[in-house]
Amino acid sequence: MAAPKDPRPCSIADALALVGEKHSLLVLREVFLGNGRFDQLVRNIGAPRDILATRLRRLVDAGILTKRVYSERPQRFEYRPTPAGLELEPVLMTLMAWGDRHLRQEGDRPMVIEHSCGKTLTPVVTCTACGDPVRHEDLTAHPQAPGWTVAGPTAP
Repeated sequence: MAAPKDPRPCSIADALALVGEKHSLLVLREVFLGNGRFDQLVRNIGAPRDILATRLRRLVDAGILTKRVYSERPQRFEYRPTPAGLELEPVLMTLMAWGDRHLRQEGDRPMVIEHSCGKTLTPVVTCTACGDPVRHEDLTAHPQAPGWTVAGPTAP
């Protein structure tokens, strides 16, 4: 079966087009950890400088990061998250927790995030209406894009 000419309209696909490129989420990880200077990012991510510069420019242009001068001579910049960028931090924490559970041996965590309560963070997605944890079996999708159902595009 050939790939559809117009794939399903999807906010996940739109978000991945922006932050799904190699190194983009690692840039955000480092910025959230307070490492927003270019040399820190190069060292901690291991990305080639030109690739990293491209990712940073794209994240700034998209309004996920801001860029501010911290040295005039030579001119150097520091990157910080915008409010939209900060909304991605729980996504990264959830992704990290998934990786700890499914890609690591028990007790082999390269980083632990502590919450302000003093305990290790275990992120949980909850429903804002009822407060219950989100579980697959409790979800029902309702496609809003014209011409689409859960199963795919409607017949022309």
